[in-house]
Amino acid sequence: MKKVLVFVFVSILCLSVLPQQIFIEESLVINVEVPVRVYEGGKFVKNLTIDDFQVFEDGISQKIEAVYLIKKKSIERREEKKRFAPQTSRNFFLFFEISDYTRRLGEAVDYFVQNVLLPGDNLFITSPLKTYRLKEIALESRSKEEIANELKGLLRKDTLVGSSEYNSIIRDLTQVTRALTAEIMGPEAYKSDEATTSLYDMNIEKEGESKIEELLMLYAGNMSRLETLRDVDQLQLLDFAKFLKYKEGQKYVFLFYQREFLPRIDPKILGRYSGAYQDRPIIQMGFSDLTELLRRDISFNVDLIKQAYADSSVSIHFLFISTPAKHIYGIRMEEQSEDIYQAFKEMARATGGFVDSSANPAYLFQNALQASENYYLIYYFPKNYQQDGKFKKINVRVKNKDFKVTHRLGYFAN
Repeated sequence: MKKVLVFVFVSILCLSVLPQQIFIEESLVINVEVPVRVYEGGKFVKNLTIDDFQVFEDGISQKIEAVYLIKKKSIERREEKKRFAPQTSRNFFLFFEISDYTRRLGEAVDYFVQNVLLPGDNLFITSPLKTYRLKEIALESRSKEEIANELKGLLRKDTLVGSSEYNSIIRDLTQVTRALTAEIMGPEAYKSDEATTSLYDMNIEKEGESKIEELLMLYAGNMSRLETLRDVDQLQLLDFAKFLKYKEGQKYVFLFYQREFLPRIDPKILGRYSGAYQDRPIIQMGFSDLTELLRRDISFNVDLIKQAYADSSVSIHFLFISTPAKHIYGIRMEEQSEDIYQAFKEMARATGGFVDSSANPAYLFQNALQASENYYLIYYFPKNYQQDGKFKKINVRVKNKDFKVTHRLGYFAN
């Protein structure tokens, strides 16, 4: 599998789409639609009226033309100074950036199909291998149990196949790290067959410093392969945001991202290496390079991506699966998800989405789905609108109340 956050797939981009978020007339009088969720102590507040809301664009107060209270796909209540035609159809996009399939993931799929998916909903699922779209007649011709079982089977198979290269690299990195540990601690440090370092499997016949140098080169090579797999393509992210912008109805992206760990030598053992080879600059440099390889930077412009997805009027829900680290003697399994976690947490919040972490993906998914099914749709006409292509920041408040309000960050005036 390419451990890549590829939010674009050819089959989707080939679909016919129509504009939904901003309707532009010849006079450049536009209306802006803002899905808004309001919470008090974690509970959705459903009794607000049009007079309770305030909307600001770039700090300037705006006149609200209509407010609709939506539950799932139904308009529960409407207040209109001008009539609009809200599109409440639902498009679900489930992305699984995972390296291991678990029973809890199956429970997440079961819950979604049994309790959330309704006739007329559009569903796209991207596994670690490929993308699937649920046929429109599926809910009419097959039971929900059959649909859920087929989706779980596809996800299980695709995770095994699609993540095989990624998991292989992690195993190789672990093996090299264990070999480096054995060089300073001695092979007797490993007591069980499972823990024995397979130096012969790596075809390393050199001894002493030459062996250490070769092991360091192997580690660096595997790290380079890994970074290629987990690269995030900014252009593809922007293309998918553009596709979503012109997709009718409400759009929900649920990103399941499994916590990543990389094997590194225990710092105490690394200290012993430094002491034993302090007069060997090549080895010292190799370990210094190893430390640098573990440092990761964001490979895309987070602010630009945040604005693009806010402009698309999509809700991104970032579900971080906090799988615990394995315990291996002489090795520290160090988390390497912080770059992705921080970036996608900001993206989710910029779209008014849900962010949480747990070792239980079913729990995360249920909470995110419950948080997304109730919302207000607010419409307003921007004052003194200019088609200047600039990003306009939106701020929605509830008058005289200290409620938590979530919504998209803004839109591009183009």
